[in-house]
Amino acid sequence: MNPWMLTTLLAWSFAWKGWALWRAARLKYAWWFIALLVVNTVGIFEIIFLIVTNKKYSKLNGSIY
Repeated sequence: MNPWMLTTLLAWSFAWKGWALWRAARLKYAWWFIALLVVNTVGIFEIIFLIVTNKKYSKLNGSIY
């Protein structure tokens, strides 16, 4: 595998995982946090989690996004 492709894939995965873990921690979703930490799907699982929890997170922070 090309080293540049691997580096890009790792950066992509770490960025989504970090964002999803941050949100799970802020929402106090312990089981989601563990699942997100253990399951590696190159960002797909994390993106789905972020989309599903977007409304609740927006209410928690009082933002419109």
